[in-house]
Amino acid sequence: MKLNMPLPEDKKLTVIFRVESGSLGPNGDDHVIPFCRKAEEVFQTMDADFIKWIILPRDEKSLPEMEFEINHKKLTHDQAGQYLAVFKKNLDQFEDHLVQTLSRLVDEYLGY
Repeated sequence: MKLNMPLPEDKKLTVIFRVESGSLGPNGDDHVIPFCRKAEEVFQTMDADFIKWIILPRDEKSLPEMEFEINHKKLTHDQAGQYLAVFKKNLDQFEDHLVQTLSRLVDEYLGY
């Protein structure tokens, strides 16, 4: 399959990641919204041809930490893996990279 890059917005995989305020220290509630804005700016350049990033505070604990969608339609973990495989990406490695990048951004944000 030949892919025309970048993909139109309605064909991109939307990755929604929710950040726990506690990961930003004891005063995390005061920092989680500005941190999410900053993190989303950083992530927008990562795999931007086929990924749209949404980084949010995890205010509602019943919602998963990470979700995948295409054009507002939720995907299962397996479906997201199949989508990423088209771009020669492994879902487990993709998720690990996401978490490592967020951890680094938290450290930078907190001045470590």
